[in-house]
Amino acid sequence: MRPTLQPVAPSIDDPIELLMACHDKVRRFAGLALRLRDHLAAKGPDKQAQEAAQAILRYFNIAAPLHHDDEEVDLFPALRQLTIGELDQHMAQLEAEHTELAALWQSLQAWLRATAEGQPHPAPDTVEAFALRYQAHAQREEDEVYPFAARLTAAQIGGISAAMVARRTAS
Repeated sequence: MRPTLQPVAPSIDDPIELLMACHDKVRRFAGLALRLRDHLAAKGPDKQAQEAAQAILRYFNIAAPLHHDDEEVDLFPALRQLTIGELDQHMAQLEAEHTELAALWQSLQAWLRATAEGQPHPAPDTVEAFALRYQAHAQREEDEVYPFAARLTAAQIGGISAAMVARRTAS
């Protein structure tokens, strides 16, 4: 149940590769939330559960918001310049899903914080919806949006990469 070590991050020269790597982490940590729920039912908030809860909190409170900003602030606006109606619709739907996913994430906070502190707390009914919707959301982005990044110019890709670096190095 302990999160595995992360592979080396892809080059920032390829922002889509980095976003895909983030999706791998989304899938892993969303799945960990499901496993944690089941683990807690069987063993309670033991050391392993506490570590898992801390890892999930860290990922979805720090990395996931950066990832959403990468898309909403940088990638999606660049892709909108392609003026492809169907793509624009997909991105609008995905942005709305970001809001829904954020609400689901908030519903898990008290449970995960209590678990991280070793305190028993009932798992919310939203754990499964959170995990499954986040995983499906990542897949939709990969299938419906990311392939269009190949149509962006080198300057646009460079701008997206620079913004992603700046977002992660801001003090």
